[in-house]
Amino acid sequence: MISREELLKSKEFWLVKLQAALFEQVELYLKENNISKTEFANRLGVSKGYVSQLLNGDFDHKMSKLIELSLAIGKAPILEFEDIDKCI
Repeated sequence: MISREELLKSKEFWLVKLQAALFEQVELYLKENNISKTEFANRLGVSKGYVSQLLNGDFDHKMSKLIELSLAIGKAPILEFEDIDKCI
């Protein structure tokens, strides 16, 4: 079994955590604004399949895409850094 320390030091943990946070924000935005995946895709200039991929968690975005998606849903992509020892 992996320790909490090992988990928090793994890039996969942080990637999944950020993906989940972005997914939640996009889902909330779509529901609150009564926007379909197709309409959202059109606004972003991407395919509906890409939006579905995003909402299924099957993605690994570049920072530029993270910023673009955040701004598209009216959110500021604020990222903070903490010492890993504080998290453990």
